[in-house]
Amino acid sequence: MKRSFFSLVALTATLLAVGCGGKPAQAPQAVEVKAMQVIQQDTPITYEFIGQVQPKTEAQIKASVSGNIVAKHVAGGSTVTKGQPLFEVDSRQYETALLNAQAQLAQSQAALSNSKLETLRYKQLAAQQAIARQILDTAVSTEQQHSAVVAANQARVRQAENDMRDTVIVSPIDGRMDVNELDVGNFVQAGQTVIATVSTEDPMLVQFSMSEMLYLQLAQHYVDGNGMTNGWGKDLKLVLSDGSEYPLTGQIQQVDRGLTKNTGSLTLKATFANPRKLLLPGMFARVVAQGEVRKNALLIPQRAVQELLGKTFVTIVGEGDKAEQREVRMGVRVGNLWLVESGLSATDRVLAEGAAKTQPGMPLKVIMIGPDDLKTPVKQ
Repeated sequence: MKRSFFSLVALTATLLAVGCGGKPAQAPQAVEVKAMQVIQQDTPITYEFIGQVQPKTEAQIKASVSGNIVAKHVAGGSTVTKGQPLFEVDSRQYETALLNAQAQLAQSQAALSNSKLETLRYKQLAAQQAIARQILDTAVSTEQQHSAVVAANQARVRQAENDMRDTVIVSPIDGRMDVNELDVGNFVQAGQTVIATVSTEDPMLVQFSMSEMLYLQLAQHYVDGNGMTNGWGKDLKLVLSDGSEYPLTGQIQQVDRGLTKNTGSLTLKATFANPRKLLLPGMFARVVAQGEVRKNALLIPQRAVQELLGKTFVTIVGEGDKAEQREVRMGVRVGNLWLVESGLSATDRVLAEGAAKTQPGMPLKVIMIGPDDLKTPVKQ
Protein backbone atom coordinates (compact mmCIF):
# COMPACT_ATOMS: atom_id res chain seq x y z
CA MET A 1 0.00 0.00 0.00
CA LYS A 2 2.86 2.38 0.88
CA ARG A 3 4.63 1.45 -2.35
CA SER A 4 1.57 2.43 -4.40
CA PHE A 5 1.31 5.80 -2.59
CA PHE A 6 4.94 6.79 -3.25
CA SER A 7 4.55 5.69 -6.86
CA LEU A 8 1.58 8.01 -7.22
CA VAL A 9 3.53 10.94 -5.76
CA ALA A 10 6.43 10.32 -8.10
CA LEU A 11 4.09 10.06 -11.09
CA THR A 12 2.40 13.34 -10.14
CA ALA A 13 5.76 15.13 -9.88
CA THR A 14 6.75 13.77 -13.27
CA LEU A 15 3.54 14.96 -14.89
CA LEU A 16 3.97 18.42 -13.37
CA ALA A 17 7.49 18.60 -14.68
CA VAL A 18 6.36 17.57 -18.14
CA GLY A 19 3.43 20.06 -18.04
CA CYS A 20 5.85 22.85 -17.28
CA GLY A 21 8.08 21.87 -20.13
CA GLY A 22 10.54 20.26 -17.83
CA LYS A 23 12.43 23.58 -17.54
CA PRO A 24 13.29 25.41 -14.30
CA ALA A 25 11.33 28.65 -13.46
CA GLN A 26 12.73 31.69 -15.32
CA ALA A 27 13.83 34.85 -13.50
CA PRO A 28 11.62 37.94 -14.10
CA GLN A 29 12.73 40.12 -17.00
CA ALA A 30 14.22 43.53 -16.30
CA VAL A 31 11.90 46.50 -16.80
CA GLU A 32 13.24 49.32 -18.93
CA VAL A 33 13.18 52.63 -17.03
CA LYS A 34 14.79 56.03 -17.25
CA ALA A 35 16.70 57.26 -14.26
CA MET A 36 18.57 60.40 -13.34
CA GLN A 37 21.38 61.07 -10.90
CA VAL A 38 20.34 63.24 -7.97
CA ILE A 39 21.53 66.77 -8.71
CA GLN A 40 23.62 68.52 -6.07
CA GLN A 41 24.26 72.23 -6.52
CA ASP A 42 23.87 75.64 -4.90
CA THR A 43 20.26 76.57 -5.58
CA PRO A 44 18.48 79.92 -5.21
CA ILE A 45 15.12 79.16 -3.64
CA THR A 46 11.98 80.65 -5.17
CA TYR A 47 8.66 80.58 -3.37
CA GLU A 48 5.35 80.74 -5.22
CA PHE A 49 1.92 81.47 -3.74
CA ILE A 50 -1.57 81.76 -5.18
CA GLY A 51 -2.84 85.27 -4.53
CA GLN A 52 -5.93 87.34 -5.17
CA VAL A 53 -5.95 91.01 -6.10
CA GLN A 54 -7.73 93.38 -3.71
CA PRO A 55 -8.14 97.15 -3.60
CA LYS A 56 -6.05 98.90 -0.98
CA THR A 57 -9.13 100.81 0.19
CA GLU A 58 -12.77 99.92 -0.39
CA ALA A 59 -15.70 102.02 0.79
CA GLN A 60 -19.37 101.11 0.84
CA ILE A 61 -21.49 104.14 -0.02
CA LYS A 62 -24.35 104.55 2.46
CA ALA A 63 -26.69 107.48 2.97
CA SER A 64 -26.68 109.37 6.26
CA VAL A 65 -30.39 110.18 5.78
CA SER A 66 -33.34 108.05 4.72
CA GLY A 67 -35.41 108.63 1.62
CA ASN A 68 -35.85 107.87 -2.06
CA ILE A 69 -33.01 108.37 -4.51
CA VAL A 70 -34.09 111.18 -6.83
CA ALA A 71 -30.89 111.71 -8.85
CA LYS A 72 -27.81 109.77 -9.91
CA HIS A 73 -24.85 111.79 -11.17
CA VAL A 74 -22.49 108.98 -12.30
CA ALA A 75 -22.91 105.62 -13.97
CA GLY A 76 -21.68 102.34 -12.56
CA GLY A 77 -18.04 101.58 -13.37
CA SER A 78 -17.09 105.27 -13.51
CA THR A 79 -13.90 106.67 -12.02
CA VAL A 80 -14.76 109.14 -9.26
CA THR A 81 -12.85 111.55 -7.04
CA LYS A 82 -13.13 112.26 -3.34
CA GLY A 83 -16.03 114.65 -2.65
CA GLN A 84 -17.67 114.15 -6.05
CA PRO A 85 -21.50 114.03 -5.87
CA LEU A 86 -22.80 110.56 -6.73
CA PHE A 87 -26.48 110.42 -5.69
CA GLU A 88 -29.21 112.64 -4.26
CA VAL A 89 -31.91 111.69 -1.78
CA ASP A 90 -35.30 113.45 -1.72
CA SER A 91 -34.64 116.57 0.35
CA ARG A 92 -38.17 117.99 0.78
CA GLN A 93 -38.77 116.69 4.29
CA TYR A 94 -35.33 117.89 5.37
CA GLU A 95 -35.97 121.35 3.94
CA THR A 96 -39.16 121.52 5.99
CA ALA A 97 -37.32 120.35 9.09
CA LEU A 98 -34.67 123.02 8.58
CA LEU A 99 -37.24 125.80 8.20
CA ASN A 100 -39.06 124.63 11.32
CA ALA A 101 -35.82 124.51 13.32
CA GLN A 102 -34.86 127.98 12.14
CA ALA A 103 -38.29 129.33 13.15
CA GLN A 104 -38.01 127.78 16.61
CA LEU A 105 -34.54 129.24 16.98
CA ALA A 106 -35.75 132.73 16.03
CA GLN A 107 -38.63 132.45 18.51
CA SER A 108 -36.36 131.34 21.34
CA GLN A 109 -33.83 134.07 20.53
CA ALA A 110 -36.59 136.70 20.77
CA ALA A 111 -37.67 135.29 24.13
CA LEU A 112 -34.07 135.33 25.35
CA SER A 113 -33.63 138.95 24.22
CA ASN A 114 -36.78 140.00 26.13
CA SER A 115 -35.64 138.05 29.19
CA LYS A 116 -32.28 139.82 29.16
CA LEU A 117 -34.01 143.23 29.15
CA GLU A 118 -36.17 142.21 32.10
CA THR A 119 -33.14 140.98 34.03
CA LEU A 120 -31.30 144.22 33.35
CA ARG A 121 -34.33 146.23 34.56
CA TYR A 122 -34.68 144.16 37.73
CA LYS A 123 -30.97 144.56 38.48
CA GLN A 124 -31.33 148.33 38.36
CA LEU A 125 -34.39 148.22 40.64
CA ALA A 126 -32.68 145.81 43.00
CA ALA A 127 -29.72 148.19 43.24
CA GLN A 128 -32.17 150.88 44.41
CA GLN A 129 -33.79 148.31 46.75
CA ALA A 130 -37.08 148.96 44.95
CA ILE A 131 -37.90 145.25 44.55
CA ALA A 132 -37.39 142.10 46.51
CA ARG A 133 -34.25 140.03 45.82
CA GLN A 134 -36.42 137.03 44.93
CA ILE A 135 -37.86 138.83 41.89
CA LEU A 136 -34.36 139.44 40.51
CA ASP A 137 -33.36 135.82 41.15
CA THR A 138 -36.43 134.63 39.27
CA ALA A 139 -35.60 136.90 36.31
CA VAL A 140 -32.01 135.62 36.18
CA SER A 141 -33.23 132.00 36.28
CA THR A 142 -35.74 132.70 33.49
CA GLU A 143 -32.98 134.22 31.34
CA GLN A 144 -30.83 131.10 31.83
CA GLN A 145 -33.73 128.89 30.78
CA HIS A 146 -34.28 130.93 27.61
CA SER A 147 -30.54 130.76 26.89
CA ALA A 148 -30.63 126.95 27.17
CA VAL A 149 -33.60 126.80 24.79
CA VAL A 150 -31.69 128.91 22.27
CA ALA A 151 -28.68 126.58 22.49
CA ALA A 152 -30.93 123.54 21.96
CA ASN A 153 -32.61 125.16 18.95
CA GLN A 154 -29.24 126.10 17.50
CA ALA A 155 -28.22 122.44 17.72
CA ARG A 156 -31.45 121.44 15.93
CA VAL A 157 -30.70 123.93 13.15
CA ARG A 158 -27.16 122.53 12.73
CA GLN A 159 -28.55 118.99 12.60
CA ALA A 160 -31.16 120.02 10.03
CA GLU A 161 -28.46 121.73 7.94
CA ASN A 162 -26.32 118.59 8.10
CA ASP A 163 -29.29 116.47 7.01
CA MET A 164 -29.83 118.81 4.08
CA ARG A 165 -26.18 118.52 3.03
CA ASP A 166 -26.29 114.72 3.47
CA THR A 167 -29.08 114.41 0.91
CA VAL A 168 -26.26 114.83 -1.63
CA ILE A 169 -24.14 111.67 -1.32
CA VAL A 170 -20.48 112.15 -2.28
CA SER A 171 -17.58 109.74 -2.79
CA PRO A 172 -15.37 109.41 0.33
CA ILE A 173 -12.30 108.36 -1.72
CA ASP A 174 -10.76 108.48 -5.17
CA GLY A 175 -11.44 105.28 -7.09
CA ARG A 176 -13.85 103.40 -9.31
CA MET A 177 -17.48 102.67 -8.55
CA ASP A 178 -18.94 99.21 -9.06
CA VAL A 179 -21.80 98.45 -11.47
CA ASN A 180 -24.19 97.18 -8.79
CA GLU A 181 -25.28 100.65 -7.73
CA LEU A 182 -28.90 101.44 -6.88
CA ASP A 183 -30.97 103.36 -9.38
CA VAL A 184 -33.30 106.35 -9.05
CA GLY A 185 -36.49 105.53 -7.13
CA ASN A 186 -34.96 103.12 -4.64
CA PHE A 187 -35.52 103.84 -0.96
CA VAL A 188 -32.43 103.94 1.22
CA GLN A 189 -32.28 103.53 4.99
CA ALA A 190 -29.86 105.82 6.79
CA GLY A 191 -26.63 104.01 7.66
CA GLN A 192 -27.87 100.63 6.41
CA THR A 193 -28.55 100.52 2.68
CA VAL A 194 -25.44 100.06 0.50
CA ILE A 195 -25.98 102.28 -2.54
CA ALA A 196 -22.68 101.49 -4.27
CA THR A 197 -19.08 100.50 -3.57
CA VAL A 198 -16.02 102.55 -4.50
CA SER A 199 -12.52 101.08 -4.40
CA THR A 200 -9.09 102.55 -5.04
CA GLU A 201 -7.21 101.50 -8.17
CA ASP A 202 -3.57 102.41 -7.53
CA PRO A 203 -1.85 100.79 -5.75
CA MET A 204 -3.46 97.36 -5.41
CA LEU A 205 -2.97 94.63 -2.81
CA VAL A 206 -2.44 90.93 -3.52
CA GLN A 207 -3.42 88.67 -0.63
CA PHE A 208 -1.89 85.21 -0.29
CA SER A 209 -1.22 82.61 2.38
CA MET A 210 1.68 80.39 3.37
CA SER A 211 1.66 77.19 5.36
CA GLU A 212 2.80 76.95 8.94
CA MET A 213 5.73 74.74 7.93
CA LEU A 214 6.97 77.24 5.36
CA TYR A 215 6.57 80.09 7.84
CA LEU A 216 8.72 78.23 10.38
CA GLN A 217 11.30 77.55 7.68
CA LEU A 218 11.44 81.20 6.64
CA ALA A 219 11.40 82.36 10.25
CA GLN A 220 14.91 81.02 10.69
CA HIS A 221 16.22 83.62 8.24
CA TYR A 222 13.78 86.48 7.84
CA VAL A 223 11.46 87.05 10.79
CA ASP A 224 12.20 89.96 13.10
CA GLY A 225 10.11 91.80 15.69
CA ASN A 226 7.83 93.28 13.02
CA GLY A 227 7.11 90.06 11.14
CA MET A 228 8.59 88.95 7.84
CA THR A 229 10.32 92.20 6.95
CA ASN A 230 13.98 91.35 7.49
CA GLY A 231 15.03 91.24 3.85
CA TRP A 232 12.24 88.96 2.63
CA GLY A 233 9.21 89.95 0.62
CA LYS A 234 10.85 92.65 -1.48
CA ASP A 235 10.94 92.74 -5.28
CA LEU A 236 8.04 90.30 -5.52
CA LYS A 237 7.02 89.22 -8.99
CA LEU A 238 3.46 88.67 -10.11
CA VAL A 239 2.47 86.13 -12.76
CA LEU A 240 -1.02 86.73 -14.15
CA SER A 241 -3.54 84.03 -15.03
CA ASP A 242 -2.55 84.10 -18.73
CA GLY A 243 1.06 83.30 -17.83
CA SER A 244 2.38 86.79 -18.46
CA GLU A 245 4.56 88.51 -15.88
CA TYR A 246 3.33 91.79 -14.43
CA PRO A 247 5.89 94.48 -15.36
CA LEU A 248 6.18 96.02 -11.87
CA THR A 249 7.46 94.44 -8.69
CA GLY A 250 5.83 94.63 -5.31
CA GLN A 251 6.63 94.15 -1.65
CA ILE A 252 5.05 92.79 1.51
CA GLN A 253 2.98 95.41 3.29
CA GLN A 254 0.92 93.48 5.85
CA VAL A 255 1.46 90.27 7.82
CA ASP A 256 -1.41 88.87 9.85
CA ARG A 257 -1.03 88.65 13.63
CA GLY A 258 -1.44 84.87 13.64
CA LEU A 259 -2.49 81.74 11.79
CA THR A 260 -6.06 81.26 10.63
CA LYS A 261 -8.03 78.78 12.71
CA ASN A 262 -9.51 76.79 9.82
CA THR A 263 -6.47 76.33 7.57
CA GLY A 264 -3.55 76.95 9.90
CA SER A 265 -1.94 79.28 7.36
CA LEU A 266 -0.50 82.77 7.63
CA THR A 267 -2.10 85.55 5.56
CA LEU A 268 0.06 88.22 3.94
CA LYS A 269 -0.65 91.19 1.67
CA ALA A 270 1.72 92.63 -0.90
CA THR A 271 1.31 95.99 -2.59
CA PHE A 272 1.83 96.55 -6.33
CA ALA A 273 1.67 99.85 -8.18
CA ASN A 274 -1.11 99.86 -10.78
CA PRO A 275 -0.67 102.97 -12.95
CA ARG A 276 -2.20 101.36 -16.06
CA LYS A 277 -5.17 99.97 -14.08
CA LEU A 278 -4.32 96.49 -15.33
CA LEU A 279 -4.90 94.81 -11.97
CA LEU A 280 -8.56 94.48 -11.02
CA PRO A 281 -10.12 93.34 -7.74
CA GLY A 282 -10.83 89.62 -7.72
CA MET A 283 -8.10 88.62 -10.19
CA PHE A 284 -5.98 85.59 -9.32
CA ALA A 285 -2.22 85.61 -9.80
CA ARG A 286 0.91 83.82 -8.63
CA VAL A 287 3.17 85.73 -6.26
CA VAL A 288 6.82 84.79 -6.79
CA ALA A 289 9.30 85.60 -4.01
CA GLN A 290 13.04 85.08 -4.12
CA GLY A 291 14.49 83.37 -1.06
CA GLU A 292 17.86 82.29 0.19
CA VAL A 293 20.51 80.34 -1.73
CA ARG A 294 20.61 76.74 -0.49
CA LYS A 295 24.16 75.41 -0.50
CA ASN A 296 24.67 71.91 -1.99
CA ALA A 297 20.95 71.38 -2.36
CA LEU A 298 19.69 68.03 -3.64
CA LEU A 299 17.25 68.21 -6.57
CA ILE A 300 15.22 65.55 -8.37
CA PRO A 301 12.60 65.73 -11.14
CA GLN A 302 9.10 66.52 -9.97
CA ARG A 303 7.84 63.67 -12.14
CA ALA A 304 9.88 61.24 -10.01
CA VAL A 305 7.90 61.98 -6.84
CA GLN A 306 4.83 60.00 -5.89
CA GLU A 307 2.45 61.34 -3.23
CA LEU A 308 0.23 59.05 -1.17
CA LEU A 309 -1.73 59.73 2.02
CA GLY A 310 0.23 62.84 2.84
CA LYS A 311 3.61 61.17 2.29
CA THR A 312 6.03 61.37 -0.63
CA PHE A 313 7.98 58.50 -2.18
CA VAL A 314 10.49 57.95 -4.96
CA THR A 315 11.75 54.79 -6.62
CA ILE A 316 15.52 54.56 -6.83
CA VAL A 317 17.92 52.21 -8.57
CA GLY A 318 19.08 50.06 -5.68
CA GLU A 319 21.87 47.53 -5.31
CA GLY A 320 22.12 45.22 -8.29
CA ASP A 321 20.00 47.57 -10.40
CA LYS A 322 16.85 46.56 -8.59
CA ALA A 323 13.91 48.83 -7.78
CA GLU A 324 13.82 50.22 -4.28
CA GLN A 325 11.15 52.52 -2.88
CA ARG A 326 12.28 55.32 -0.59
CA GLU A 327 10.21 57.71 1.53
CA VAL A 328 11.45 61.29 1.19
CA ARG A 329 10.66 64.71 2.56
CA MET A 330 10.40 67.37 -0.12
CA GLY A 331 10.97 71.11 0.05
CA VAL A 332 10.12 73.80 -2.47
CA ARG A 333 9.79 73.33 -6.23
CA VAL A 334 12.48 74.84 -8.44
CA GLY A 335 11.28 74.92 -12.04
CA ASN A 336 10.63 71.31 -13.05
CA LEU A 337 12.78 70.05 -10.17
CA TRP A 338 11.96 69.48 -6.53
CA LEU A 339 14.28 70.15 -3.62
CA VAL A 340 14.87 67.16 -1.34
CA GLU A 341 14.98 67.88 2.38
CA SER A 342 15.74 64.31 3.50
CA GLY A 343 15.68 60.69 2.32
CA LEU A 344 18.20 60.80 -0.54
CA SER A 345 21.89 61.39 -1.10
CA ALA A 346 23.85 62.73 -4.05
CA THR A 347 24.88 59.19 -5.02
CA ASP A 348 21.31 57.96 -5.53
CA ARG A 349 19.66 57.47 -8.91
CA VAL A 350 15.93 58.13 -9.06
CA LEU A 351 13.48 56.84 -11.64
CA ALA A 352 12.20 59.71 -13.75
CA GLU A 353 10.14 57.47 -16.03
CA GLY A 354 8.72 53.97 -15.67
CA ALA A 355 8.36 53.84 -11.88
CA ALA A 356 4.69 52.86 -12.20
CA LYS A 357 5.72 49.62 -13.93
CA THR A 358 8.03 48.50 -11.14
CA GLN A 359 7.75 46.74 -7.82
CA PRO A 360 10.32 46.74 -5.00
CA GLY A 361 13.06 44.22 -5.80
CA MET A 362 12.26 44.06 -9.52
CA PRO A 363 15.32 44.10 -11.80
CA LEU A 364 15.72 47.21 -13.92
CA LYS A 365 17.16 47.99 -17.31
CA VAL A 366 18.34 51.51 -16.60
CA ILE A 367 18.71 54.26 -19.20
CA MET A 368 20.34 57.31 -17.67
CA ILE A 369 19.09 60.78 -18.64
CA GLY A 370 20.15 64.31 -17.77
CA PRO A 371 18.32 67.50 -16.72
CA ASP A 372 17.93 68.59 -20.36
CA ASP A 373 15.90 65.47 -21.09
CA LEU A 374 13.28 66.58 -18.56
CA LYS A 375 11.99 69.15 -21.04
CA THR A 376 10.30 66.37 -23.00
CA PRO A 377 6.97 65.11 -21.66
CA VAL A 378 6.73 61.77 -19.91
CA LYS A 379 5.63 58.92 -22.18
CA GLN A 380 2.29 57.52 -21.14
